[in-house]
Amino acid sequence: MRRAIRVARQARAAARTPGRARLWFDVATVVVVGTLFAVGWPTLHLTHQVPAAAQPFIAALAVFPLALIRVNPALGWSISAGAALLIALAIQHQPGNDLPYQVVHILVLFALLFAVAVRAPMQIVLIAWIASSLLFATTMAGTSSFAEAGFGWPLAMTGLVGFGLLVRWLVLSRQALVRQEEQNELERARRAILEEKTRIARDLHDVVAHHMSMVVVQAQTAPYRVPDVSEAARAEFDSIGASAREALNEIRSMLGVLRSDGQLPEHAPQPVAADVVSVLDGVRRAGVRIDWTIDGPLAAVPDTVGLALYRIVQESLSNVSRHAPGAAVTVTVTVAAQVVEVLIANDAGTGGAPVVSSDGSGISGMRARAESIGGMLAAGPRSEGGFQVYARLPIPVAEGTVETPAATALPGARN
Repeated sequence: MRRAIRVARQARAAARTPGRARLWFDVATVVVVGTLFAVGWPTLHLTHQVPAAAQPFIAALAVFPLALIRVNPALGWSISAGAALLIALAIQHQPGNDLPYQVVHILVLFALLFAVAVRAPMQIVLIAWIASSLLFATTMAGTSSFAEAGFGWPLAMTGLVGFGLLVRWLVLSRQALVRQEEQNELERARRAILEEKTRIARDLHDVVAHHMSMVVVQAQTAPYRVPDVSEAARAEFDSIGASAREALNEIRSMLGVLRSDGQLPEHAPQPVAADVVSVLDGVRRAGVRIDWTIDGPLAAVPDTVGLALYRIVQESLSNVSRHAPGAAVTVTVTVAAQVVEVLIANDAGTGGAPVVSSDGSGISGMRARAESIGGMLAAGPRSEGGFQVYARLPIPVAEGTVETPAATALPGARN
């Protein structure tokens, strides 16, 4: 969840950054245009024979197209190139000046052609490159030995456009990398949210389903455990059991929406292995005939393994209550140096075998818990009747690795 909030903040910051960059670029463009105009207007009479009243307009025609360099560089280049051709053909330059238009006009043309190469569609880039080469090759002919070579200005235009295309490729590559990183960050945030939803859904299922199952068992067995129960009280207990079963089904449907498609391991487990005893005591108080044996210190079991052990025992006992009411249950927990083994077995009750729900609950959910820490789980009917669940959960060794034992098959087990 924190990662999702961080991604949203980064997205808002990224949205503000281009706006600021455009603002500063526009300010710089205005400053440059103003500076070029301030240089071009006073010096125009030195290079061209222009009436004083027309000089600011000619200077503006040469410089002001640069203001379009960010908004529409192709349009700015078209205006600037057309103005250059018009000035070269219609305005006589001063004796001793071989340039058909001012240096500031040439700089504006270069800047706009570069911007076209960086930002405009490739068809426009091709047209601008050819037109600029022809413009300079014809209007600047004879101005220098470089121009007299015939290929000098087209070569210069080619180099300028090539450099612009290189910058274009670098910018596009950078933008693609930024977009990919944003997508990766969003995907990581999405997975973090799904992981949290999965953890919440699984814990809700395990806790709520277990206690609701105990309500059903207590309601069903109360008429037999409490002496002198009237018919009205018996009917009330039946109603309580039916309502609890209906609520349990609705909770499962709700959790099916909350649960993600993947079975992801928890990162903040709450119950530990020692809490298994409280589950066993609670089941016995609910009227279930249960015996258990715990061989080894539960306190020595790591929290992650203890959480899986707790949930497997809890879900297995809930399945017994739902599908085999009245059955006797035996739970055996063995804690060794590198592994924890648990066996939950019940004799035949009035119900059938546990149902494996399609949303990952039940046996498949327990198996996912065991496999998420490198263990295994097998469940199936017993040859003498009833059902059993066996899980083998490895304890991480001192070096931090996990030893994954081979699966132990049960008669008729489903893996």
